[in-house]
Amino acid sequence: MNKLKVQKISLFSGIMLALNSLIGSGWLFGAGTAAKVAGPAAIISWILGAVIIISIALTYVELGAMFPESGGMSRYAQYSHGQLLGFIAAWANWISLITLVPMEAVASVQYMSSWPWSWANWTHHFMKDGNITANGMWVVVLFMLVFTLINFWSVKLMTRFTNLISVFKIILPTLTILMLIISGFHPANFGHSVGTFMPYGSRSIFEAAAVSGIIMSYDAFQTIINMGGEMVNPHKNIVRGVLISMIITAAIYIMLQVAFIGAIDPAMLAKDGWHGINFTSPFADIAILLGMNWLAILLYMDAFVSPFGTGVAFVATASRALAAMTHTKHLPQWLGRLARRYMIPRFAMVTDFILAVILVNTFRNWSLLATVITGSTLIAYLTGPVTVIALRKMRPDLKRPFAPAYMSWLAPVAFVLTSLAIYWTMWPTTIQVILVIALGLPIYLYYEARYHHTAWGPQLKSSAWLLCYLVFISLMSYVGSEGFGGRNWIKYPWDFVVIIVCSLLFYWWGTRSHLAEIDPGAEEVNQRVKL
Repeated sequence: MNKLKVQKISLFSGIMLALNSLIGSGWLFGAGTAAKVAGPAAIISWILGAVIIISIALTYVELGAMFPESGGMSRYAQYSHGQLLGFIAAWANWISLITLVPMEAVASVQYMSSWPWSWANWTHHFMKDGNITANGMWVVVLFMLVFTLINFWSVKLMTRFTNLISVFKIILPTLTILMLIISGFHPANFGHSVGTFMPYGSRSIFEAAAVSGIIMSYDAFQTIINMGGEMVNPHKNIVRGVLISMIITAAIYIMLQVAFIGAIDPAMLAKDGWHGINFTSPFADIAILLGMNWLAILLYMDAFVSPFGTGVAFVATASRALAAMTHTKHLPQWLGRLARRYMIPRFAMVTDFILAVILVNTFRNWSLLATVITGSTLIAYLTGPVTVIALRKMRPDLKRPFAPAYMSWLAPVAFVLTSLAIYWTMWPTTIQVILVIALGLPIYLYYEARYHHTAWGPQLKSSAWLLCYLVFISLMSYVGSEGFGGRNWIKYPWDFVVIIVCSLLFYWWGTRSHLAEIDPGAEEVNQRVKL
């Protein structure tokens, strides 16, 4: 009998896969949008976004190294707090992942629609008033189909594709940074005082971090964790892969923002201010203004390649997240079935593709899709800091290849930062995302009532902290300062103070609401870890 052929992902391929996910449409849109919102202070927004996501990532690195399995981020909350909390976290995370696939396809088509060459006039009908048209929709669906097919046959094909694309995606942003600094850098654009560096106040820094796609641009660290079961030496390489890919990405994004701000013509700023900066293709438009047409051509190419590569990577991540959710038996089991030859969740891939088509027909522009992703991702990430500390209390004897002493203070800090970032997505986005997440609860309740009949008391007790938290953050978003879409009943910065204090209380509640015993599946996975 032939052995099943299981392809393993090396550390290098894992890093390339993560970079392919991290460097997507965010760098093409984010710098221009952030500068428009916050001016030169957008640099701080990128640094803040990196700090938030790296702090969250470190909590998940400990969990990923403890439980190296495909789609792992869909299970960790279940291990410490039971099936209801695990399902809510996994559903929110999966919503963000499948939304990323059409968002990257939309980004490619949106940039195609602005190609300046006469032979490309046929692409100009793909967009109208910032939304994908019917003609553009066919191209978006075609791109998503290609993303899926590249993943459909083997991990080896997918990793070879991403290795090739990732090299291009690192080189071109780096080249762009160097050329903009050499060719047209204006240090005076950064201001000569706190007021000119931060022309729209400190609040704009936080707003830019959430609404400009900054946090979304960093959140793909989970690519390595969700494919942990397919990595070589996962107990070492999950930690290394996440940290190396995040540091490289943060350096590229921050320097891109610096280069963008320095490249703006001072005469344009004098006339319209930072709020008046409105480029359709930010870096390509600046390259043309500086007379670097060759760089503009490369940037238009990358505007197609970067989102395309990221879309391929997230088909892999989303399908494994969905397949992992079937282990609790609250979704149809066929979704978790693996193709025998390469052990790939093909049924989950096809399901994700169908749902992605529905999503892109509902939310027809990049900004709307990015907003849904940011909110749902952050809500899913709330469980990471709580779970990692709860598991330390429950089972200090579990194998932990990565167990830093600073986690005791980093976890509550990460929880607070995540809460603030959810608030920054602004009303009514907060309540809209929470309602999308709530759509998964009827599915859970159906399977629970029909097949499981688990006692509801312990489930509600261990999940109550998150359910109450979602009500709290929705109310805060509504009554908070007008700069974040609220009614201004609690003004800035007192809204931040309320969120910080209440978030610490919810964190304390969550870490003490864990189950009496760890989920048996977690112990089984942890036994495979080598120290």
